[in-house]
Amino acid sequence: MKTGINAFFSLLLMLGLSLSSKAVLAETKSLCVFDLLGANGPIYAQMTDYKIAAMAWGADLQLKPYTSENRAAADFKAGLCDAVSFTGIQSRQFNLFSGSLDAMGALPSYQHLKMIVTAISSEQAAELMINPPYEVAGVIPIGSAYLFVNDRALVSQYADSEADLSSIRIAVMDSDPAQIELMGVIGTSSVSTSIAEMYQKFNRGLVDVTYGPAVVYQAMELDKGMAGKGGVVRFPLAQLSLQIMIHSDRFPESFGIKSRHYALTQFDKAIVYAKNHEQRIPPQRWITISESEKQRYHQMYRKTRVLLANKGVYDGKMLKLMKLVRCKKDPSASECVTVEE
Repeated sequence: MKTGINAFFSLLLMLGLSLSSKAVLAETKSLCVFDLLGANGPIYAQMTDYKIAAMAWGADLQLKPYTSENRAAADFKAGLCDAVSFTGIQSRQFNLFSGSLDAMGALPSYQHLKMIVTAISSEQAAELMINPPYEVAGVIPIGSAYLFVNDRALVSQYADSEADLSSIRIAVMDSDPAQIELMGVIGTSSVSTSIAEMYQKFNRGLVDVTYGPAVVYQAMELDKGMAGKGGVVRFPLAQLSLQIMIHSDRFPESFGIKSRHYALTQFDKAIVYAKNHEQRIPPQRWITISESEKQRYHQMYRKTRVLLANKGVYDGKMLKLMKLVRCKKDPSASECVTVEE
């Protein structure tokens, strides 16, 4: 397989191959599904459709709902799950390349994300999706991550470069060192929590800021935490992904690539779902920031990404691929003349 930036750029031009419709004898396998709403949630519903498709690739998946992402990941690592679906942030421990897809500020739009997912779902990228004994069997978008604040004044406070931000309490996932590093760059106080608890803490006033895709605004009733003063910052913090991971030696040899091709066919449908939930957030809740503030966010996220890549938290190959996509979309950006990232 070719290496280097040219190889990554060539991936952007690859098209997914058609799925085979040939029927095969399916073996029973377990798929542990993380969804904050359990078996009644949207991700579990997506995996129900995935289960039907997987029959043609040789696996009869038995779904097990989890409301704790850490528990789902632990059971998968222990071999209690043949496959698992969870966020890209959680998948980082199993495949650093695909797990870096959710890097902060790395993909400004869904168009950027689709170029990346198309590239890494191709056969040419298969080696990057395998980290024995694990294999990434699909990437499906969850939606842009936005900051939810309990007081709009916090956004103005951050815009003031001289302001002391140490009193602002931000929820960070205890399983993601990237978020902890970012808090150090910003200078705010962090409150370690799990994804299952962070929204409860926001609604109870234990943290001032949390984040997530638009779907959690209604699902987790974040309007309670925002009360009359809060809102949603209209600036994507990251592009969140749902990633399907398998113990590759427990599945047919071609299962992974067929699964990745199928997941790619679900991309547009998932984006429509994400945008629908963004539109359901009341207009008065959105907080628009200035172009200068956006540039400040970009610089802060880029600084954090470089630091984390040097520490081995993010994968350098994925960061370079995402930079190629950003520069393809906007060649005039200042970052496109630098060699970092």
